[in-house]
Amino acid sequence: MSSSAILSNLGSALLTGEVKVVDITAPLGPETPVLYLPPQFGKNTPQVKVHAISKYDQDGPFWAWNWIELGEHTGTHFDAPCHWITGKDNPNNTTDTILPQNFVAPVNVIDRSKEAGLDPDYLLTVESIQEWEAQHGEIEAGSWVLMRTDWYKRNGSTETFLNADDKGPHSPGPTAEAIKYLLSKGIIGWGQETIGTDAGSAGGMTPPFPAHHLMHEANRYGLASLSNLDQLPAKGAILIAAPLKFVKGTGSPVRALALIA
Repeated sequence: MSSSAILSNLGSALLTGEVKVVDITAPLGPETPVLYLPPQFGKNTPQVKVHAISKYDQDGPFWAWNWIELGEHTGTHFDAPCHWITGKDNPNNTTDTILPQNFVAPVNVIDRSKEAGLDPDYLLTVESIQEWEAQHGEIEAGSWVLMRTDWYKRNGSTETFLNADDKGPHSPGPTAEAIKYLLSKGIIGWGQETIGTDAGSAGGMTPPFPAHHLMHEANRYGLASLSNLDQLPAKGAILIAAPLKFVKGTGSPVRALALIA
């Protein structure tokens, strides 16, 4: 089949609903939870602020528009390799230099919602990934791997989404060994539904924050604060996640979409 026929068939399937577009993005606004770091780690990203320029009034009679303040890593967002010190010297490591081909790829969804529901500190292991592969098939090079935990259902409250106490945050994520295993498969990126790509306990791992440390060291990408992964199949969907072409950007909020048939 020719490339034009492939695109024509896709276009027809989108029009008829044979291929559905699933929004896997959390709402972005002043109530969006943001990450709070301990003081020893430096400054935090601010809450989203929206400022009106005009709204069909004396400041602009025929139009409404706003200007906004927000961090690059706010809401559903894309982590570029330069976000972490291990990826700072990689080529094409900023949001404006990443090849656009890399923003569209097949996606594998590992469902560990039951495990995370029983234990908010759940960690994805190599053995768990291999069990998933035995059931659904090998993870392909160049594909995304996302972990479904249904954590996005907590997104309405910063307190429940961050889930922190005096011992630190409690949220699921991958072990360092799991990330190393996925990188050995040649994946293009790792993502999950929590506020970042690592587990709440990741600061005490070796290396600390392994999803960030290892993925960006390998010039790969991250997606955080995803939603609605319960609507995606384990395999067969296509993920579209394009950051803003922000010059020298370390990341960007995205409208992440999945195509499913």
